[in-house]
Amino acid sequence: MHNLKELKIWHKAIDLTTEVYRLSANFPKEEKYGLTSQIRRSAVSVPSNIAEGAGRNSNKEFVHFLGVSNGSSYELQTQLIIAKNLNLIETSLDEILDQLDQIQKMNYALQIKLS
Repeated sequence: MHNLKELKIWHKAIDLTTEVYRLSANFPKEEKYGLTSQIRRSAVSVPSNIAEGAGRNSNKEFVHFLGVSNGSSYELQTQLIIAKNLNLIETSLDEILDQLDQIQKMNYALQIKLS
């Protein structure tokens, strides 16, 4: 078992999720059960799977959940780009996509370290 509060990747993923919620707060009401919900679920999945993996009993299990988390981060990246292309996001995505890229790199490095 790993100390979740000491995992920098988990803190960064929490910050990213908070930012995604703020970003999607102004999406149209008709997207509430569509893209808004999907984006938020993907965002929440990133730190949640890191947390679940950290709480498991072996590094092998942790690596599995890091993989799930990484998949969710790529899903989120895709959904944010779609939302931008649909003009649901008016601001630049550069900063949030950079955060995602950093989390993906940290995730991969942690998986290598644990394997």
